[in-house]
Amino acid sequence: MNRMIFQVAVGKPSKLYEHCIQSVADYCEKYDIEHIVLREPKLRIKPDVFATNRSKESYEKYGGYLPIYEKENAFEYLDNYDQIAIVDADIYIRPEADNIFEDFGTEHAFGAVCEREMHCQGWYVAKIQNYSKMQYGNLHNNGLDFKPNRYGFEFFNMGMIVINSELFKPYLKGQTPKQFIERMEFKDFVDGQGAWKWSTDQTLLNYFLKKYKIPTKHMDNKWNGLYSAVHNLKDCHFVHFFLKDKLPNAGEDVDELMKTIDG
Repeated sequence: MNRMIFQVAVGKPSKLYEHCIQSVADYCEKYDIEHIVLREPKLRIKPDVFATNRSKESYEKYGGYLPIYEKENAFEYLDNYDQIAIVDADIYIRPEADNIFEDFGTEHAFGAVCEREMHCQGWYVAKIQNYSKMQYGNLHNNGLDFKPNRYGFEFFNMGMIVINSELFKPYLKGQTPKQFIERMEFKDFVDGQGAWKWSTDQTLLNYFLKKYKIPTKHMDNKWNGLYSAVHNLKDCHFVHFFLKDKLPNAGEDVDELMKTIDG
């Protein structure tokens, strides 16, 4: 099958991000996967300055646009590849990692790791409960089934996404990535209304999956191990250095940081 991993690296250079991107490049070479890294923004999605609840700094520091929606440029390649993975620039892939596409299979349009199904430490379980209620509670109350339980509402971490192109394309309705993000139904997410003030494409995509009942595979935790948040990091094939500002030295002492992922 023709496969590709798509990443975005726009903005200020980072030693950690470049180290992680190189690990993805090595992984792609190992499994004969195309690797595309977007270095310059293309979509330049902008909030409505007359309606947005986002801080000016959140978009003006990037020239008036929101880089959080640049990952959706990957949708432009759906006609060219059978399967696509979208992997955040802060995810490190271990050299011994299995081929994620083989685990994903061909039966689902979409795949990602559900956060409340991760093997999380207590502090992060509480965070998921609060965050998921804030982001998805009102959507659930208005008719979308986010399946709440004692661990919170069901949502997927969009730092690692896998897609079967032919199954996913119909949900885009022939739209370009920019047209997709600029759908009126997504406007409140882009504008950061209410609890979505700090939201990324994660909230928008979870809404999209629920509203259109897109067949989604609950991928194993090993494909998106949240650094410092999960108990089983040493067993995770993909290590996600999320919350960069909370990493030791903001993750820029890469050699020292890498020594901690097998503890």
